[in-house]
Amino acid sequence: MSGESAEESAAEGAVRGPGDRDAEAVARFVERFASEMTEAGMQRMASRVFAALLADDDASMTSAELALALQISPAAVSGAINYLTQVSMVGREREPGSRRDRYRLHNEIWYTTFASRDQVLTRWERTLKEGARTLGEHTPAGARIAETAAFFEFLQSELEGLMGRWEEHRKTLDLPAGSPGAGT
Repeated sequence: MSGESAEESAAEGAVRGPGDRDAEAVARFVERFASEMTEAGMQRMASRVFAALLADDDASMTSAELALALQISPAAVSGAINYLTQVSMVGREREPGSRRDRYRLHNEIWYTTFASRDQVLTRWERTLKEGARTLGEHTPAGARIAETAAFFEFLQSELEGLMGRWEEHRKTLDLPAGSPGAGT
């Protein structure tokens, strides 16, 4: 080393390996991002587990690793994982030769998450259109529900184009190849 301090090296943008990370700073990031996701409506423990997986280089941890990293119980990990798998944000895989499951972010986490929302929007739209017809589209409640259905229909049409534009934009970015959970 040339005698420069760790702060000077970091300030100059030096690339640090996983072993060089400040564990407390990583934990603060995980909690901060989890807090942001919780404020947006995600369950608190699911937010914390998701953020921990996102911050992991392999985007993959066991239940025991998650419990240790987040200082939570295995039951809390289990509940969070159940939620995250239900909403297609995390997958389970068996470690070869082991009975332990690993929980992994999907390689295309944000794309997959928004694409699955498209399916939800389709179901909501159908139900809302039926509700508007049931209530009468010219009643105040029916009109409100019809407008909500139209909003979801609009979102779906825009989401398809947005996802295509993301695919094209991502190709222009200088991202590491095969970064788990990063994009598409």
